[in-house]
Amino acid sequence: MAEELYVNAQGSKAARYQALLPQLKGLLEGEPDLVANLANLTAALKQSFDWLWVGFYLVKNEQLVLGPFQGPIACTRIAYGKGVCGTAWKEAKTQLVPDVAAFPGHIACSSDSRSEIVIPILVNQNVVAVLDIDSAQLAEFDTTDQAYLEEIAALVGKCFLSA
Repeated sequence: MAEELYVNAQGSKAARYQALLPQLKGLLEGEPDLVANLANLTAALKQSFDWLWVGFYLVKNEQLVLGPFQGPIACTRIAYGKGVCGTAWKEAKTQLVPDVAAFPGHIACSSDSRSEIVIPILVNQNVVAVLDIDSAQLAEFDTTDQAYLEEIAALVGKCFLSA
């Protein structure tokens, strides 16, 4: 396990993800505890990109329940199909939202959030959690983020299998 995170702050967004991915794999390697892995992933993403909020919501009893996160206090439970997270769960598809104010039914856990990306975590074709990332900037996220975060979500899915 890595004890330090190397952040490539000068590189392009893609270069930053490329530097981060092997480090994330190293964090997860050999650690069977799901909460520990999710906590380290949120910290690594927050440290690497300094987004407003990075965290997981876990599917429990037909709702999304707040899991490990970094950032301001968040909504604790989200219903199926509600808000950006609930929509990602319902559609089992990444939600890329350049302006949260324009998203029908957006749940404002923080008034500082301006854009958001939510990636479903799939295990055997079922959504078991979502990775939710908010930014204080409009249109912070793009298809580069989506591609790399979906790759990270696939790593996270393996954590659920071994938990």
